[in-house]
Amino acid sequence: MNARLALLRTVAPGVTESDIFRLALQQALGELGALGGTIHLRGPMSMLRLVSSAGLPPALTRAWEIVDQEGPLAPARALQQGSGVWVALPGTPPDAEAAGPGSPGAGPDESGAEAAEAGAGSGEVHPGPGEAVPEPAETVAGPGEIFPEPVEAVPEPAELVWPGTGLAALPLFSGDRGIGALTLLTGDGGEPTPEQWAFLRAVVTWAEERMVQAPPTSGPSHAELDREHLREALKEVSVGSWDWDIRTGELIWDKEALELYGTQPADFTGRIENWMRIVHPDDLAPTLAAAERAIRDHGVFEAEYRVRKRDGSWGWTQTRGGATYDESGEPVRMGGLGWNSDESRSARDALSRALRHMSDGFLAVDDGWRITFANLEAERTLGFSEQELFGRLLWDLPAARQVPGLEDQCRKAAAEEKSASFDVHMLGGERRYQVRLVPGPDGRTLYFTDVTERRRREEERLADELAASARSARITELTAALAKATTSRDVVNAVARRVLPPFAAAGLLVQAVEDDRLHNVGAVGYSTDFLDLLDNRPRAPGDPSWDAIATGRPLFLASVEELTAHEPTLAHRAELTDKQAWAFLPLAASGHTFGVCVLSFDRPRRLTDEERTLLATISALVAQALERARLYDAEHTRSRELQRSLLPQDLPSLPACTAAARYLPAGQGMDVGGDWYDVIPLSGGQVALVVGDVMGHGLPEAATMGRLRTAVHTLADLELPPDEIMIRLNDIVGTMGEGSYVTCLYALYDSTTQICSIARAGHPPPALVHPDGTVHFADLATDPPLGAAEPPFETVELPVPEGSLLVLYTDGLVESAKREIDEGMAELAELLRTAHANGTDTDLDRLCDILTAGLLPAEHQAADDAALLVARLHALTGDRMASWPLPEDPRAAGQARRHVREQLTSWGLDSLTPTTELLASELVGNVVRHAKGPLRLRLLRSAGLICEVFDGSLTMPRIRRATDTDEGGRGLQLITALSYRWGTRYTPTGKCIWTEQPLHGPDGQKDVPPEALDRMFPSTEGFDADLDTLLVEEPDA
Repeated sequence: MNARLALLRTVAPGVTESDIFRLALQQALGELGALGGTIHLRGPMSMLRLVSSAGLPPALTRAWEIVDQEGPLAPARALQQGSGVWVALPGTPPDAEAAGPGSPGAGPDESGAEAAEAGAGSGEVHPGPGEAVPEPAETVAGPGEIFPEPVEAVPEPAELVWPGTGLAALPLFSGDRGIGALTLLTGDGGEPTPEQWAFLRAVVTWAEERMVQAPPTSGPSHAELDREHLREALKEVSVGSWDWDIRTGELIWDKEALELYGTQPADFTGRIENWMRIVHPDDLAPTLAAAERAIRDHGVFEAEYRVRKRDGSWGWTQTRGGATYDESGEPVRMGGLGWNSDESRSARDALSRALRHMSDGFLAVDDGWRITFANLEAERTLGFSEQELFGRLLWDLPAARQVPGLEDQCRKAAAEEKSASFDVHMLGGERRYQVRLVPGPDGRTLYFTDVTERRRREEERLADELAASARSARITELTAALAKATTSRDVVNAVARRVLPPFAAAGLLVQAVEDDRLHNVGAVGYSTDFLDLLDNRPRAPGDPSWDAIATGRPLFLASVEELTAHEPTLAHRAELTDKQAWAFLPLAASGHTFGVCVLSFDRPRRLTDEERTLLATISALVAQALERARLYDAEHTRSRELQRSLLPQDLPSLPACTAAARYLPAGQGMDVGGDWYDVIPLSGGQVALVVGDVMGHGLPEAATMGRLRTAVHTLADLELPPDEIMIRLNDIVGTMGEGSYVTCLYALYDSTTQICSIARAGHPPPALVHPDGTVHFADLATDPPLGAAEPPFETVELPVPEGSLLVLYTDGLVESAKREIDEGMAELAELLRTAHANGTDTDLDRLCDILTAGLLPAEHQAADDAALLVARLHALTGDRMASWPLPEDPRAAGQARRHVREQLTSWGLDSLTPTTELLASELVGNVVRHAKGPLRLRLLRSAGLICEVFDGSLTMPRIRRATDTDEGGRGLQLITALSYRWGTRYTPTGKCIWTEQPLHGPDGQKDVPPEALDRMFPSTEGFDADLDTLLVEEPDA
């Protein structure tokens, strides 16, 4: 089987569809030992067309040339189900008396009805004409299955009794859309085995992939006819007309169409199936796609495809048509013409091709100014194809109407019967064309030449003279703009706005020297790929940028020739951009040259002495501003790095919640602050969500925030309740001295109960977005900030429906000098409702961007830091939890093992049963020996398998080192060795000891070295019992 698939994979992409189908059928027949096979493709009117067959005589395939895709036949059923179908054929053919026409033994005059009556007395059902042979069984593969499950039998047609044991069919897909089916007639082997179904699915997948890569069908070896030649050609060939009722499938051909499509009048049934039968299999799919596209887009249907002639050969035909629609816009009919396109073209086609591909636009019009020919450039200029332009009045075209005076000038030149030339603005005024009109005996010829660039250069020469007087004013404006620039980006933008326009420069590049390499600071007018090429460039002799830096003098290169003369190796770099001239200006400040500013031009440009002096002055101003901005950038970068290091690098993705967050610093110069957020995974399907705000800005507040975030992590790992964590944090803040105040909100979500316990200290309440889109702000007591609060803190428990959003934030997001906090919270609620209504809340990162953009617009500088944490909470459903009470005696361990074994079997986690039984037995045994009840066992199936044992004792277990002579003390060492992680937590009635194991495979399992087990169990010599003996269930006593 692997060899056949490997053989198919050696087929290079690009083979035709007919070859793809042939190879797929050959390998499928060979692998299954089948008698024959077919491939059908979807056509119009819910029909499947037979496009390939192997091993089956025409007597069998003739009835299957066209198959109703809504019908009961095997290919149709496979396409309907979207999966494999097995249809068992009757084991014994009907006897001669009951056989339908075409079946073995049927008499020439015996009708199907008589045959049915003959078999009625025996209780059997036999088919008459057009009826179907009943099938004893059919099987259909469900979604995602390889082999089918039995379903009710579906009849097959009874024109002939099919040999073999049954039909196996699989659908073909293009993306998510079913496009056809592969069907095999099986031999003595009967229904395919699961391995054979898998092989067939692999063959179908190969065929689907190769169909996408199949080359489009190419027409006959001649150039495309232009419209004028088409009109002449149609006079010499027979043109047939056709009309198709899209709704009913009725098809009308005139006698020329019957001749063109190789169909005898007696064989024509007036149905679309007649057309499907004569189209070449390789051409059927693209032709149908062209028809569907034309119907959908209300466009013209044009296609060239092969049809089967009466002598059995294939010939090329062309067709052109269009659809009509009812008042509601639904397609009703499609009609058009068809003609033979095998004839060779005349020598005039060569001239036509030359005209069509010339660089100037070319139009031919008759005496009435109707278009008779248009080349490709004219099509592009006028915005229509040649087919759409043919026969239209030139002045009716939108492009012509938009050119003032075009008609008057053309008519005037035509009246004088002499050539004329004039300029017009076209394409919305963006391009300038020279129009030349040449009169002729049968009409007129118009040439359109794009002179935009030529005229632009002429106008630029005039504009340069006018621009010189404005440059001095620009210098004043540049000086003011550079004085306001803070960052390097601000400096580059100021230069781009104030320097490029007066010098007609097209590009700007500013680079600085770092570690003897040139690094990009900012650029305008260059592609990203080209900038990547220039970035991080080492010192090189002949490089104009490095030469300007080394000499401290500007370098001006007026053309590409001067650039290559300066350094021949740079010719390839000039080819990567459209720049034609350059000015390399060194940047020097504080006595050293640290960079270069490069102005570039999109045409050859030789600067005057005055311009060069002016640019040298500008470079000095830019250097001073850039040096100052680089110092600010360095401080700014360090501030941001510090802030990032104090906040979570990545939020964990947990079964209990998915989260996204944003931190927005206050205005410029205050990028370090004390706002923070966190998501802390805990045991037992719990997760802690935290947001806080250290009052103030700057490094001290950031340091305080880092200390508190670490403290919250430590306290959360102890699994303390929210109010207890707030008490501990309040004590920590109180030791930091006077003036230290912190607001904080701590939310503990339990996915097993769907309860969120929240405590806060001076912090805004969270927003809870329910699945129906309603937004609710939790009603929490307003405790003072940490550092000023007096315990206790109130904890509120909120029920959280599955999929709800919990939104935590700091006051900087909703409060400002222009907005009260209540107004900000109302705006937040409205944004959340809107996001839920339009579905954008499904992407949490996008939701964060929407909320921050709506509450803190970029154009308004924020006065306070803001932190935002959005979490979608998920419940651990009841089918993924199991809990049992256990007796407080030695029987508990045996019962725990039994519960574990049964539950893991029901979850399909049998591979984890031995380890989990051992863990549960050890944990329960410890409780029975050292703690007190009530005793309870719980299993959670989440990202891992969690085993929890609850008891009524507050004493926490601890690992101790057992000596060689100790009989106990190794239980927790065993738990550590067998589990991925374990821990304990307090509960309202005692404590819980839990372990966690990965669900699948050994990747997350700990590898326990033998010496570690030797240290835990030093006296194992002579121990012969196996694990099953250890885990045998203790008798209930």
